Amino acid sequence: MTTSVTGFPDMGCFLNSELTEAERGENALFRVIPMPLERTVSYGAGTAKGPGAIIAASDELERLCNGSEPCARGIHTEAAVDCDGPLPQVMERLAARTEAAARAGRIPVTLGGEHSLSYGAVMGVARALGRPVGIVQIDAHADLRVAYQGERHSHASVMHLLTQEGIALAQFGVRALCQQEVDSRTANNVFFVDAEDLVTQSTLAVDLPDDFPELVYVSFDVDGLDPSQMPATGTPVPGGLGYYQALRLVEHALKGRKCVGLDVVELAPDGNAAWDFTAAQITYRLMGAALP
Repeated sequence: MTTSVTGFPDMGCFLNSELTEAERGENALFRVIPMPLERTVSYGAGTAKGPGAIIAASDELERLCNGSEPCARGIHTEAAVDCDGPLPQVMERLAARTEAAARAGRIPVTLGGEHSLSYGAVMGVARALGRPVGIVQIDAHADLRVAYQGERHSHASVMHLLTQEGIALAQFGVRALCQQEVDSRTANNVFFVDAEDLVTQSTLAVDLPDDFPELVYVSFDVDGLDPSQMPATGTPVPGGLGYYQALRLVEHALKGRKCVGLDVVELAPDGNAAWDFTAAQITYRLMGAALP
């Protein structure tokens, strides 16, 4: 891994083997932002290595994805965000990056790293756009605790923080939550369809509420997938979504709306390149779903 002129790690370029020079330039529609954050993990570790593994695996992807070539609109990969220091400062560094991308009319794509990063990523986009933003979350967990192990910026409380900022939330695939999170769903008007209903009924499409914001940020925690398809994550939970099911749910949710940013989080590489490739393919397909 080299170091960029900013002094932060340069993890290479997403889809490097397929991009032309013009497609990888700073005018690209997609701004990939690596965020190797690992500060509040509570079970398995390894998320700091997630962004680098996703970018390395992306070299093996094909340009064509689900009938389109998202990379034709350009993919520019930035240097990694500095994750040292107090978490509020780390979140603000990421927020500054996503805000700059959104103000320039780009779509920030943050690669994690633990799920707590979504707070900074979403707040930067919301600041830039100045309009209501809603989150579509794929996840095994609700992440609606007020705090976890004394940390309000925990990966287990990131969605609570965002709902307190007035961000609308729609959750798909949850199958592990506490009573505090059940109560939070009611108090914060969270829309949700949990994994048991989705999986047992083979659901591929769910309509968002009519009043859900037009501007949508997608937060894809890879543990939303069943561990049989994604074991390389810190908190695998049985009974999860299938690969195509999760992607179809997101794609349907974006119909008639505009994707203004996305993140793919919680990959903890375990030495099996299949899982790194899966996360890279998810990232690229979400780019395709985000195309205007």
